[in-house]
Amino acid sequence: MKPTLPPLLAFTALLVLGSIWGSTILLSKHVVSTGHSALGLTFWQMTIGALVLSVVGWIRKSPLPMHPKDLRFYTIVALIGTLIPNSFSYSVAAHLPAGLMAITLATVPMFSLFIALVWHSEKPQPGRILGICLGAMAMLILLGPEASLPNASMAVWVLIALIAPFCYGFEGNYIARSMPAKMDAFSALRGSCIIGTLIGAPVVLATDNWVNLNTHWTSVEWGILLNSLLHIVTYGAYIWLVGRTGAVFASQVAYIVTLSGVFLGMIILNESHHTLVWLALALMMAGLALVQPKKAQATANQQ
Repeated sequence: MKPTLPPLLAFTALLVLGSIWGSTILLSKHVVSTGHSALGLTFWQMTIGALVLSVVGWIRKSPLPMHPKDLRFYTIVALIGTLIPNSFSYSVAAHLPAGLMAITLATVPMFSLFIALVWHSEKPQPGRILGICLGAMAMLILLGPEASLPNASMAVWVLIALIAPFCYGFEGNYIARSMPAKMDAFSALRGSCIIGTLIGAPVVLATDNWVNLNTHWTSVEWGILLNSLLHIVTYGAYIWLVGRTGAVFASQVAYIVTLSGVFLGMIILNESHHTLVWLALALMMAGLALVQPKKAQATANQQ
C-alpha cells in the first residue's frame, strides 16, 4: 500500500487522532464520577454508536450484511470488543489515575502479538518476544513496589485494567481470522453496535444498572454523549489513516494515545506519578517499538 498523504499531513493526523483517543480516558473518569454503573455506560455507548452508524449507513445506502455467520461475527465482536472491555474500563476509571489507565492500554499490541503466537498466525521473532517481556516488566514495576502507586489497593485495579487490552488484542486477532470476506470495517462496527445494544438492554435492566439520560443534562451526561461519539470518530479515523498511510505507520497511534493519556491527566487532573511509573512508561514505549510489525510483513498482509 503506497502512502497517499504528504508526510506532514500524515503526522498531523496521527497526532490529532492519538490525542483525541487519549482524551477519552479523561472523559471516562468524568462520567463515572457520579457513580453511574459501568455496564449502563457501556450500553449507552453502544446504543449511541448504533444510532449514529445506522443513520450514516442509511445516508450511504449501505445495507447491513445479515447472514447467520455475519450475525455470529457481530455478536462476538460486540462482546469482546466493547461490552466486556468497556465495562471493565469504566469500572477501573473510578479507581485509577488516567495516566495509569493509559499505560495499561499500551499493552494492547503486546496481547495481540501474544495471542497471535498462540494461534500460530505469527512466527516467533526474538525482538518482538523481547517487546512482550518489556511490557510485562513495566506491569510488574507498577504492581510491585508500593511506592509506584498512590496506594497499595490500586494494584488490584491495575490487574483488572488489563482485562480490556487483553480483550482488544483478542478482538484484533479474531477479526483478522474470521471477518466475513465481503464485510467492510464500517459494517462490522455498525453491526456489532446494534447487536451489542440488543444484548446489553435486557442485561442492564435485569441487573438494575440502568443509567437514566432522561434528566437535566449536566457535564456528565454531555460527557457520555461526547465519549460515545469520539469512540466512533477515532475508530473511523484510524481505519481512514490505515487506508492512506499503511498499517505500520497508523499503528504508531498507540504511542500518542498512551502519552496523551498520561500528560493530559497531569495537565487537566493535576495527576503526579512516582519515578517508578515513569520507568514503567519508558519500558512500555520500548516494548511497543519492538512488537510493531515489520514493514515488509505488514505490506504483505495488506496485499
